[in-house]
Amino acid sequence: MGVGDIADNLTRRIERLGASAREALFEPVIRLGVTGLSRAGKTVFITALVANLLDRARMQGLAAQREGRIEAVFLQPQPDMTVPRFDFEAHLAALTGPKPRWPASTSSVSELRLSFRVRPAGLLSGLRASRIVHLDIVDYPGEWLLDLSLLDLSYGEWSARVLERIAARPQAAPFLEALAATDPAARLDEPAAKALAETYTASLTALREAGFSDCTPGRFLLPGDLAGSPALTFAPLPEPEKARSRRGSLWRLFEARFEAYKAEVVRPFFRAHFAGIDRQVVLVDVLEAIHAGPAALEDLRRAMADTLAAFRPGRNAWLSRLLRGRRVERILFAATKADHLHHSQHARLAAITEALLAEARSRADFAGAETRAMAIAALRATTEETHEHEGRTLACVRGTLLDGRNAALYPGELPRDPARLLAPAREGAEKWLDGDYRIMRFAPAPLTGAPGEGLPHIRLDKAAEFLFGDRL
Repeated sequence: MGVGDIADNLTRRIERLGASAREALFEPVIRLGVTGLSRAGKTVFITALVANLLDRARMQGLAAQREGRIEAVFLQPQPDMTVPRFDFEAHLAALTGPKPRWPASTSSVSELRLSFRVRPAGLLSGLRASRIVHLDIVDYPGEWLLDLSLLDLSYGEWSARVLERIAARPQAAPFLEALAATDPAARLDEPAAKALAETYTASLTALREAGFSDCTPGRFLLPGDLAGSPALTFAPLPEPEKARSRRGSLWRLFEARFEAYKAEVVRPFFRAHFAGIDRQVVLVDVLEAIHAGPAALEDLRRAMADTLAAFRPGRNAWLSRLLRGRRVERILFAATKADHLHHSQHARLAAITEALLAEARSRADFAGAETRAMAIAALRATTEETHEHEGRTLACVRGTLLDGRNAALYPGELPRDPARLLAPAREGAEKWLDGDYRIMRFAPAPLTGAPGEGLPHIRLDKAAEFLFGDRL
């Protein structure tokens, strides 16, 4: 590298540091990460959040809005030129059109910048000018989030964990049959290795569809431009005797590809996107897991406990923020689709979420991060009603199903004590003994509010207040 290149690099670093200093001092930036597992509603959450911040009539739970201190909110170009923009306008059109539909799920990283012009609060607020606060929303697939737990595992440890978890699951039977006919110590045969990896990927897809959460590696489900690459051509294997795991064996090659996957796929994602987040919402479809049964609920608990250890939670210091050494300060665990339950059960759903994520929350709390569990619906798709049935009054929700039929649903009654669900899940129960929990998938309802009123939701304003209200 020549003297000119060195000077060029130094100049760019100084410019970046200067930009960071200006940001921290005059136009602070909040980086909000939005993630969750499959079908938890990340795209809908971001779309509804942005729409309701632009038209804030339904956001009275956000203190700065309630106090009249938000003068304007507007979309701006995101600062990162190399990351796709979150397609807010297209997703909003899907949710609010003449025939509303759910937008496509997250399949890659995207960002969006929302800027607030707010008046300061306090006794001296009249002496200070309004200021700009930027909210950078980072959307990334939950499948990729799961991969962060791989960083602390060897190939042997990961293989043993996966094989133990899927041993009794019928969705994994095709892979387990293929694995039984495979010798991990045999010399690598590339077509056979590819076939085994494809069978494992098919089993992961089936497991995810059945409601299981811990389906790693996540890029096997959303490969993008890595499809067919050696980094995605491996599968878990039972470890052979060390004397037999010779160079060139299937075990050795899969082990090398697993390490390459961590080094070339997982770590760059962590450094580029995940490590810079300072507020985080984790969306969890607890109702879907309950509906899928005890094994799916326990799988969700373990998956979240494993992955949230990577959030590096803790309090931000002024200097560390100036130098971009961010650490997650607040984490919201949001149980989505609260509109699938009558409001009388929302507190129970939040309590189950807290208990389900107790291990993960205790790790974060111990490190100084503030955490909260909440039952929300980013876009409300149902109305509430009651029905008399066999002498009982049932609290139901009504909405339009995906096939166009209008239906009322009584989803069952969640227990007051979360242990009635979590205990049998931990003990390996095959089904719920004293509950029948139903779930239907509703389409978004046509909007009936006035223009500029925002989208109907449940506690989205309170979620926003917890996540970034203190910075407004």
